[in-house]
Amino acid sequence: MGDQKPYHIKIPDKLYFKIGEVSKIAGLPCHVLRFWESEFKKIKPRRTASGQRAYTRKDIENILEIRRLLHHKKFTIDGARKYLSAKDESESPSARQLLEDVKTELKNIRDLLDD
Repeated sequence: MGDQKPYHIKIPDKLYFKIGEVSKIAGLPCHVLRFWESEFKKIKPRRTASGQRAYTRKDIENILEIRRLLHHKKFTIDGARKYLSAKDESESPSARQLLEDVKTELKNIRDLLDD
């Protein structure tokens, strides 16, 4: 089975979700979602004018990934946090590499303008 998700959960096609909806989708109590917000930087629901949490699709995907790590892979909260942090670092190019790419592109543009 490898690192695949044990099952697929369909997330409705909406922009924002209330905490009760996320609770049903993820199969987790609301208090767990609120606790995870304090433990994982990846979960950042915005607040509506009335103060309700408004979760995005990305928030829900992150919650499902965290649930998989904690409940199925048996990670600790600290272990899951470190795993997600390392995963983010390995997936995103370094700032140095981005600067080098921009510098190269600017040199190419300058060379085109000099011709």
